[in-house]
Amino acid sequence: MAVKVYGPVTAGCPQRVLVCLIEMGVEFEVVHVDLETGEHKNSEFLLLQPFGQVPVIEDGDFRLFESRAIVRYYATKHANHGPNLLGSTLEEKALVDQWLEVESHNFNDMVYALVLQIEVLPRMGERTDLKLVQNCVEKLDKVLDVYEERLSKTKYLAGNEYTIADMCHLPGIRFLMTDGGLGHLIRERKNVNSWWNDISNRPAWKKVLDLIN
Repeated sequence: MAVKVYGPVTAGCPQRVLVCLIEMGVEFEVVHVDLETGEHKNSEFLLLQPFGQVPVIEDGDFRLFESRAIVRYYATKHANHGPNLLGSTLEEKALVDQWLEVESHNFNDMVYALVLQIEVLPRMGERTDLKLVQNCVEKLDKVLDVYEERLSKTKYLAGNEYTIADMCHLPGIRFLMTDGGLGHLIRERKNVNSWWNDISNRPAWKKVLDLIN
């Protein structure tokens, strides 16, 4: 039975889940949720996700929300017959968790604010807060300096193997490189740019891009 993924393929959080499912060879069905019309806030959807956010997955009788929790779940569930995206030793697993936390709190918070200001609010006819955008860019600049230093020592964030810590950055960096018009933040950093070129050329991510386009 295919896993149901509720959410638009154009949104970053569902993309995190989709790339993981493809990496792990899990069959899935996307159930579109129209964010523009507020479908994620209607009473029917709130029965699936009480906070009115995407994505949500249904795997048989099991339901789960929050994209990073879903990614961890499938990377663990299918580890025996798919790639190891979680690390092998206790220390490696801890580093994966560490960089997932960094992605969630230090990187994605800034990217989410930029998506809202640059993309979402103008589409709704509201004005972009340029001061807030500049503030987020300055903070992100410092965060990516930390990444540059880390990636000068290891090929990937948690070590020398690709993991969900790297995977979860894909949607956010794609926004910076395209709609956000902030690709220089990546390109001007040798190690970050090399890392991005590596992870963004994985077949699973290219398949997600095919779904978007």
